[in-house]
Amino acid sequence: MEKASINRALYISVTLGILIFLALYFASLYNYLLFHSLAETFSIIVAYGIFMFAWNSQEFLGNNYLLFIGIAYLFIGGLDLIHTLGYKGMGVFQGYDANLPTQIWIAARYLQSISLLIAPLFLIRPMNVNLVLLGYSVGTTFLLISIFGDIFPNCFIEGIGLTPFKRGSEYVISLILMGSIVALFKKRNDFDESVFRLLVASIILTIGAELSFTFYISVYGFSNLVGHYFKLISFYLIYKAIIVTGLVKPYDLLFRKIKKSEKELRLERDNLQKALAEIKTLRGILPICSHCKKIRDDRGYWNILEKYIQKYSDAKFSHSICPECVKEHYPALDIYED
Repeated sequence: MEKASINRALYISVTLGILIFLALYFASLYNYLLFHSLAETFSIIVAYGIFMFAWNSQEFLGNNYLLFIGIAYLFIGGLDLIHTLGYKGMGVFQGYDANLPTQIWIAARYLQSISLLIAPLFLIRPMNVNLVLLGYSVGTTFLLISIFGDIFPNCFIEGIGLTPFKRGSEYVISLILMGSIVALFKKRNDFDESVFRLLVASIILTIGAELSFTFYISVYGFSNLVGHYFKLISFYLIYKAIIVTGLVKPYDLLFRKIKKSEKELRLERDNLQKALAEIKTLRGILPICSHCKKIRDDRGYWNILEKYIQKYSDAKFSHSICPECVKEHYPALDIYED
């Protein structure tokens, strides 16, 4: 039953993913700017979802790795939002050409790759959340000031295409991401196996996205489209890893504990019912020998009356002599005479 449920969920996820990609592809045929806006919007929503789930489930995560990633993706999503608004044809930032969104893209990818590289450090180290938030705020602000202040190197020149800095940066970013995979493998035992696979797959797809962005000449080119597909999937896999770690696994553990408690409770109930049944035998018809006064138990054994009653009740015994027996067996005694 559980396997069927997992297969059904997987089928729904794959089907939904295919439909989204088809919708994005047809949107790109109609209007590439529409495709780009939709693809980036999905990525930004997922990035903020990563932060929200990591932030609100941090007590269940077990370590600070995914919380650090969540904070990083909050700022990565912010840069991607500015990248989307500044994309060629959007008209939000007047006086800027296609170089602006390309610069912001590279800045966001450097931030993403470096974050993934240093995140494994927080598997075993404590993390000052306020300090991390401050660091990302300062770093992101510095990147934006350098870009809008014409300090950041050019990444795209109209009529020529990508600059050497942009191409070189994509390769450098890919190498940093490869290093983050190596760092993850060294800490593999600190992750749930399914979460580890999701994280590695996400980083591999991010590398694929970076490499695809080294080939295009036009910001509306096919390799640009493929790169956005890879990016969208990689973000989703990070999101999935946090959902599994912060939501699914803790609730699975909780349900397992509930099931175990139910089993133990049923066992205690059965034992109690059995004990009550044994006590009730004292209230039924008990065979007693007319001569020796022994009592027969439910297994057919004859027991001394006192021992049987002591076994199945809390009664205590003390021996004495009744007046009739005194008169019959000890007539010389007058202890019961007026």
